[in-house]
Amino acid sequence: MGRADFDLQAVVRPNIWSLKPYRCARDDYSEGILLDANENSLGPTVRTENYLNLSKTARPQTANGSTKAPGVISDPDTHLERYPDPHQGEAKRALAALRNVPSEDAFFLGVGSDEGIDMVIRVFCAPAREKILICPPTYGMYSVAAQVNDVEVIKVPLDVEDGRFQLRTNEVKKALESDPTIRVVFLCSPGNPTGTLLSKKDIESLLEFDGFKGVIVVDEAYIDFCEDEPGFGSVAPWVAKYPNLIVLQTLSKSFGLAGLRFGISISSPEIAAIFNKTKAPYNVSTPASLIARAALSPEGVQDMKQKVALIRAERAHLIENVLKLDGVARILGRNDGNFVMVQLVDRAGKPSNAIATAVYKDLAESRGVVVRFRGSEIGCEGCIRITVGTPAENVHLADQLAASLAMHRL
Repeated sequence: MGRADFDLQAVVRPNIWSLKPYRCARDDYSEGILLDANENSLGPTVRTENYLNLSKTARPQTANGSTKAPGVISDPDTHLERYPDPHQGEAKRALAALRNVPSEDAFFLGVGSDEGIDMVIRVFCAPAREKILICPPTYGMYSVAAQVNDVEVIKVPLDVEDGRFQLRTNEVKKALESDPTIRVVFLCSPGNPTGTLLSKKDIESLLEFDGFKGVIVVDEAYIDFCEDEPGFGSVAPWVAKYPNLIVLQTLSKSFGLAGLRFGISISSPEIAAIFNKTKAPYNVSTPASLIARAALSPEGVQDMKQKVALIRAERAHLIENVLKLDGVARILGRNDGNFVMVQLVDRAGKPSNAIATAVYKDLAESRGVVVRFRGSEIGCEGCIRITVGTPAENVHLADQLAASLAMHRL
């Protein structure tokens, strides 16, 4: 008969009803040379087909080649009819060795870094009462996850002058000291869209600030693309020293496994234990676990490092070629990720969102190259963000960008 009197809005939480979802790179364009989502253009660090053909293990064979009796399982972790390992100890041990973390007990693994972000907010923030602090321009999922959990967001922008994109630690401390309901600070290093590592000295200053009793989260999704430099780099080993530190990482970027959705949280064992008891019991699937462990093997890590070196070299070539173009003023930020943020200007040399938007659409709709418009972010006026592609993709991008700029800078 139906229910004409049913009012969906009346039963949905108001914060969910008003939610503006995270806008993914593929929401606008999904075809062409895709240089918009900061994926690894050189591909995954493992041959995934070697780990997805599990049918061979569904009926294990004996030494003489005969199939074992049904129900006799030699390795439950390769049987899709069985639930996966809820603890993922092997992957955690490999990560501990890779990231110079003392114990596998420091890890929580989830479905991309986004599960880690959501977990932090659910564990540390009471809905409708407590808050997080972010430093824009930054990753948009912090705010989306906060709204999903009915948690308010306090914003203290980065120092964006001249493309520095560094913390204003004094302003952050003032905000924290004045509002004890702030429970979490999210820092992105290297930043997205800034491509800039935060100073380790500034991060440490916040970790040691006794006017804040909550946790500091450092999102290091792009950490492997960074060059070694004093005062900058990963703070993952610091979890052994700072009980108020959580570091988020992923296999999506440097390992080229964005489709795997494998996120990593590193913290004190005490925080990790809370996360692990809060998560769903089988949140990492068997295929994801198998591929992740292959990527984290010595061979997989070596492949990752080789691809990262190639991407760094291509990043330098891309910057050199793009800076030669009329209409490109500069590259903003430190370029610590696998992408660059290019500022476009009008004939008078002024950053122009109108030109950046027109070029962004023209590249995608007429020239088969998809980048991302970022001009609406604080300190990013006139900017498009370009993922470092293959050598051929980068040359094509520079050529098409030059042609598009010539058309739209009238």
